[in-house]
Amino acid sequence: MDAVRWRQVSMLLDQLLEMPPDQRAARLAHLRAADPALATDLQRLLDHEQESQEFMAQPLWTAAPEDSRAGSHIGPYRLLRQLGEGGMGEVWLAERADGLYQRQVALKLLRSGYADPGLRQRFSREREILARLQHPHLAQLLDAGVDLQGQPYLALAYVEGEPITDYCQRLQLPLERRLHLMLQVCAVVSHAHANLIVHRDLKPSNILVTADGEVKLLDFGIAKLLDDEEARINAAHPPTEARAFTLHYAAPEQVRGEAVTTLTDVYSLGVVLFEVITGRKPYRLRRHSDAEWERSILEVSAPRASSVVLRGDTADAAPSVATRRLARRLRGDLDTILLKALQKEPAQRYASVEALAQDLRRFLEGRPIHARPQRALYRLRKYLGRHRWGVVLGAICVLALVALAVLALWQMQQARREIARAQAMQDFTIGLFDRAASVRHGSFDVRQLLATGQQRGEAELADQPLPLADLEGVIGRLRIGMGDYQLALQTLDRQRALLEQLEEVPPSLQLEAVTQRGRVLRMLGRSRECVAHMTPMQALALAQREALPAQVAEYHAQLGRCQQLLGYRDEARGAFELALALRRGAVHDVTGTAESLADLAALENDEGHPQAALSGYRQALELLQVRSSERHPQLVTLRRHLGETLAAQGDLDAAEQTLHIAWSDAVSLYGPDHPETLNIRRLRATLALQRGDLEQAEATLQQVHRLTLLALGEQHRDTGQTWHALGRSALERGDTEAAVADFAHAVAIWRQPDCVGLLPQGLYDWGSALAEAGRWQEALAALREGRQWQAAQRGEDDPDVRRADRKMAEIIGEYDDPREAGDRLAALMRHSARGGPDALMQQQAVQLAWGRNLIRMGQTVEAQRALQPLTQGESPDPRNIHLRWLARAALGELACAESPARGREMLLRLQAEVKQQRPQGGRVERRIEAALQACPTRGTLAHRGQPERRVATTAAN
Repeated sequence: MDAVRWRQVSMLLDQLLEMPPDQRAARLAHLRAADPALATDLQRLLDHEQESQEFMAQPLWTAAPEDSRAGSHIGPYRLLRQLGEGGMGEVWLAERADGLYQRQVALKLLRSGYADPGLRQRFSREREILARLQHPHLAQLLDAGVDLQGQPYLALAYVEGEPITDYCQRLQLPLERRLHLMLQVCAVVSHAHANLIVHRDLKPSNILVTADGEVKLLDFGIAKLLDDEEARINAAHPPTEARAFTLHYAAPEQVRGEAVTTLTDVYSLGVVLFEVITGRKPYRLRRHSDAEWERSILEVSAPRASSVVLRGDTADAAPSVATRRLARRLRGDLDTILLKALQKEPAQRYASVEALAQDLRRFLEGRPIHARPQRALYRLRKYLGRHRWGVVLGAICVLALVALAVLALWQMQQARREIARAQAMQDFTIGLFDRAASVRHGSFDVRQLLATGQQRGEAELADQPLPLADLEGVIGRLRIGMGDYQLALQTLDRQRALLEQLEEVPPSLQLEAVTQRGRVLRMLGRSRECVAHMTPMQALALAQREALPAQVAEYHAQLGRCQQLLGYRDEARGAFELALALRRGAVHDVTGTAESLADLAALENDEGHPQAALSGYRQALELLQVRSSERHPQLVTLRRHLGETLAAQGDLDAAEQTLHIAWSDAVSLYGPDHPETLNIRRLRATLALQRGDLEQAEATLQQVHRLTLLALGEQHRDTGQTWHALGRSALERGDTEAAVADFAHAVAIWRQPDCVGLLPQGLYDWGSALAEAGRWQEALAALREGRQWQAAQRGEDDPDVRRADRKMAEIIGEYDDPREAGDRLAALMRHSARGGPDALMQQQAVQLAWGRNLIRMGQTVEAQRALQPLTQGESPDPRNIHLRWLARAALGELACAESPARGREMLLRLQAEVKQQRPQGGRVERRIEAALQACPTRGTLAHRGQPERRVATTAAN
């Protein structure tokens, strides 16, 4: 049967085997009517298949189990383990066992049970072929022979690798690396052809890649010696050997049974190259059978690799970016190379493997390949690709010259704009002084003058939006400095509208505009709007860090302050540190550096690190005092922060001195009604309250509160500060109902998102006032809420959180259950607080509460033991003095229970001392007075009435 007839029979046989018996019979009848001989051949093959079911179920030979041959000897070699097996042979990992030297080899043997002399002759021919070849990419023949049992063997260099396709897919190698591997394959195949050897079975499993990335070609079992005579070949090989190749990589002439040449290997290399590049074989089958493979190899033209890559495994899935990029690389030269290698007719393929390799190398080098027509445009494109850096450099030079010319024109245009802006600012300034000169002395109104100048500027610059926007920004900054925040925001809103109309705005003006608008939003208590407004400009600020460091630093400083007020401390710290780094950079900005140090110090204070905050403020103050005038605006703000922190730490003298200087400078710079001046006055009134000057504090606070309402409105955070200060004053004066109302106003304002940092302290003081008013359940609710906010902001170990826990325990002990209060206070006493004066004072306050709770429980001896140590010490800190007075008052109450005369004497002595230092009285004075009134008539502590127990709640906060 010839090759054409066999192809037809093979294809029809595959179809018939897949059909059910009834359809198969109908199909045979139809074929018999058309070609009786063909139908007879098919029926004979089908009958043979049916009769040989049991025969095919048995193996052709009974080989010993794989493990049974391990350890046996073949010649001088010991078998270790089987590496693989094929149609005629097995390959074992073996080692030299005769003691001459030690080496592992790949030992190739004929399969056990084979006696076909043709196969033995093929085995001998492989040995002869390998002996001819010496190449670094070839598994070298090391030894050959026949053992005592007549078993021929070949000892080859052991190659530990994986098929080239698996290697490329596993490592996801780039295209260039895959082509370099194929060039190694071409080199070794070309060496074989030079020695008149055709491999005839090139496939990925015969092309291994080692861990070092080196190719090794294996298996010359069916290779052909071109210098053999045809008669010898025909005589030596039966017809069955004609199909010993692997069908998927076979050339059309192999399938047709025609003579093979070196061009056969060119085709097989083309198939392997196609699969290495695309991960797929070149033919897409309608069904998987040998007949369909043969039909595709003989009749179907190979597709373009680029289209196969884009098509992928499924038509529905969209190709990825990497897949599209690979398809673009394949389109053109590589498609052409593969199509030429896969031509059906040998004469149309590459004339040799070396010609194929040369085109691959030319592709990698960016040169024109020989497989394409050498048109001028194609060669030019390749030349440009090959010399792209030189061409790019030349193009850059040309473009640079053009860009320089364009830049010069742009700079000229910018210069004209800057001149126009400068002229506008000059005209505005002259107009202001012209207006001022026309006003009589004594009636000079800066705000009216500024409003008039703004109207004039807007009229004169109506057709020049950029200079007008610059002018609006200057006026907005002036109004911020004067404290007219609402007018400043309106002005900056007009600037913003002008800039949105312009197509091109200088980056410096963009940053300045967004920074100042964010600043005024913060001063109006709208920090959330500030962050939302400034955040989109971060990309521009990042891009301008080198060109505009001062403006970028100011932008980050303002953004960080808004973030700090919202409780975003990590983000604020990052912004402050970036601003500080920029200000300490190439152009050292002393004022800005001091401002950033103060910002970081304020953040430390918010996080509960007062000593670090004081250090930062003092460092900034020292820096400013050396380089700036005494009335610099930044000095005013810095001294205000420093004085407030000193007062919170109990250093009232230093705080008063610092705040007095700040207030004097603020009045000179801003006037008495400016928000900054009012802030300082409020702090000084709070200091007077701490010193016991209740009348002066109350009068000042009432005035500051009224002016703050006028300047900032009812919902501003600073208005909440004045309500809070008034509440503390009322509480100190004994007006608990007024204190509750004032603190409630402050809490209502501070519940806004922009003020959550102040809310916990407001809730604490509100709770204390409610407790003194007898509304202890409401007091506990307020304290619990404040504690939740504080713990969320600073953590469970913050001193203010512990202070709230202590206050709640005191209220529970006074109004509800002293035993539960004792458990809570005992837990606080066991808690290891952070070190420092504040931690020690917090522990002493807990001990005072513990002692007073023991009095309520009737444990007088333990109470005296707890309270006595607290009366010692001479610290000038008002907080320590207040705590010692309360401890002595509690001991006086204890003494009254045992000896009213001695207790009364102790309380009178304490009262005289307190009145000497606080003539206007206060909460401690009222407590001592209540204890004196109760002392002569109180027999035992067990019969204390509710009024006396309520007085005992006035503990220090």
